[in-house]
Amino acid sequence: MRLLVSVRDPHEARLAAAAGADFVDCKEPAAGALGALAPTTIAAVVRTLAAQRFDGATSATIGDWPATALPQVLARVAQVAATGIGFVKVGVESGPAAPALLQALAGCGHAVVPVFVADRGLDAALTQRALDLSFPALMADTADKRSGSLFDAVPAAELAAFVAAARAAGVPVGLAGALRSADLPRLLALAPDFAGFRSAVCAGDRAGTLDAARVQALAQALGRPAALAAAG
Repeated sequence: MRLLVSVRDPHEARLAAAAGADFVDCKEPAAGALGALAPTTIAAVVRTLAAQRFDGATSATIGDWPATALPQVLARVAQVAATGIGFVKVGVESGPAAPALLQALAGCGHAVVPVFVADRGLDAALTQRALDLSFPALMADTADKRSGSLFDAVPAAELAAFVAAARAAGVPVGLAGALRSADLPRLLALAPDFAGFRSAVCAGDRAGTLDAARVQALAQALGRPAALAAAG
């Protein structure tokens, strides 16, 4: 299982990459579950990681948009993709407009990763629709970070079915949502391809400062020793 760490600026990106993150994800945690950074900041993160010769994946969120705001969502996807980021993450909530959103994202010409907002559970039919559309990866996450982790919001059997469906389709799958170190045994049992962390790698809450030592500890727990000294 690979480690995704969400960062809010080039400094945090440099620390996360040097401390062992496999994925560096651009997000403004103070602006919501999928809070967006300015495109100029995302582009600066891309340049910083290139200078650091980071060989992992990169992604960025577009902000919290409803599925009914399709023109705005697609415009934001294009803006974020233009920064040179590897993948663009878009939140998808279950509802009547969700299938049309997935269809539009699949045909937008950019590498989009749908992030299923799982606070009220995961819709198996919607997951299958996304798998049929051949996105490069899928994720599940939560919107409410104060009510516990993903495991408090979604039954383990539902998460297992989500991971299994993606694996059967050959699509990489990730889990996130206020995950903590204590969740590692359950994460490892489910064995997604990657897991996303912000709260667990910050001093204080998720809007606080990223702590490279915490990133290193998670990387080591996942079996990949980090090069923390390079972060100095």
